[in-house]
Amino acid sequence: MKSPITYAESSSRAVPRDDRAGFRFIDWCSCLWKRHPALVTGLGLVALWQLGCSTFDVPTYLLPSPAQILEGFAAQPISTWALHTWTTFRVAMMGFGLAIAVSIPLAVMLVSSESLSRAVYPIIVAIQSVPIVAIAPIIIVVLGTSDLPRVVITFLITFFPIVVTTAAGLMATPPEAIELSRSLRAGQLRCMLHVRLPYAVPYIFSSLKVSVTLSLIGAVVAEFVAAERGLGYFIQFSTVYFKLNQAFGALLILVALNLTTFKAVGALQRLVAPWSLPKRDA
Repeated sequence: MKSPITYAESSSRAVPRDDRAGFRFIDWCSCLWKRHPALVTGLGLVALWQLGCSTFDVPTYLLPSPAQILEGFAAQPISTWALHTWTTFRVAMMGFGLAIAVSIPLAVMLVSSESLSRAVYPIIVAIQSVPIVAIAPIIIVVLGTSDLPRVVITFLITFFPIVVTTAAGLMATPPEAIELSRSLRAGQLRCMLHVRLPYAVPYIFSSLKVSVTLSLIGAVVAEFVAAERGLGYFIQFSTVYFKLNQAFGALLILVALNLTTFKAVGALQRLVAPWSLPKRDA
């Protein structure tokens, strides 16, 4: 007499092993899409890029495929990439730090004094309206070929978002909070430090996230004009000799630096001011 077959046994026998493996792969892909949709989208675009270059046999000097970019990246020693990366990162962080040191106090002064705001704010807008690529050669000629002109160029690109956004955050303080501080006989300085600045913290960190990515752009633009090392110099050097796969490798490092610095500012905000984060990011 045959033993009865349970439901689990019948189910396992009904679905072949290969089909179960296919179901598990589909479930894994679905789970990955739900958790990391940007990663899946990026991998899909890279796959389409590789497929298109392979199918249409696109020359490397026109558009290298992802595999050729990896080959170009591996062609350079790690010490070379480290040198160029550190040079660009150092200049970018110096300009970014200078922008923070100048922009936040300047925004406080602009909000505190209406006459100063009328006198200085149009000048800030005028400076920002000049394309940095147009004045970068002039800055290099005036200040030389050291790190100083590259830091100045980076500063000019990064300081404007911090000034404008910080001033907007300081002005967004509820009038009731300001009146309450005045009723408690708080002076203008104490009101600024204990009332206005806390309200402006989310605005400040939002501007820092934008400016930290602009700082790397400023450093690369400065290296395009005059530099002997750095990722911008390496990209320009590689394109002159039609080594686009190595230039794309430098671009990948820039993208990684941008993402890392952006995430670092977000981590700093979670560390020092978690109350300023949106509820979905807290």
